[in-house]
Amino acid sequence: MSCGLWKETVAVAEDYIHLCCSSPHPAPPPPSEPAAAMRRLAQDLETQHQARFHSLAQTFLKHSGMDLCSRLRKVMDEMAGDGHFNWGRVVSLFTFAGVLARQLQEQKGKNPGQEPGKQQELQQEPVSYRALAETIADYLERHKKDWLQENNGWDGFCNYARNAREVSQDSSMKTALVAVAGVGIAGLTFLLVR
Repeated sequence: MSCGLWKETVAVAEDYIHLCCSSPHPAPPPPSEPAAAMRRLAQDLETQHQARFHSLAQTFLKHSGMDLCSRLRKVMDEMAGDGHFNWGRVVSLFTFAGVLARQLQEQKGKNPGQEPGKQQELQQEPVSYRALAETIADYLERHKKDWLQENNGWDGFCNYARNAREVSQDSSMKTALVAVAGVGIAGLTFLLVR
């Protein structure tokens, strides 16, 4: 992946993760067209599968210990390991990272008297939005660079997002697009429950 593509991946991931952890105040505008498209698609996916993402993130946090980024790399390996990588899986990954970051933020805000061990652990080793974003970008650079380049990088993602918007009126096509992303969710479920 070129340096520019890596930087853009970090920017899109960091923007989405930050958006997920922002208070209900109006969010700042997205920094780019790919970031705007990711916001829209990932929020739609989370809305449609909110309970599942929330449960997956809880399970992930319960079993991750202190090295969340390393565990996230294993999840990405599982999601991409069957050779059927696509933009829907990228959206699933970003959605999961956003939900995960939000739950981490919520845990940090809990009353220390409720779960003293977890509160103390989180204070000792905070995970930043940037660290999660860089974990995603590093993984995509190492393992999916060729795929990203063959699919025109984030410009290709914007085309995918525009097509998703155009077919959003057609419920059967929208269902098909969500099903592609759902394969990524199924991979997460499989990995986290075994």
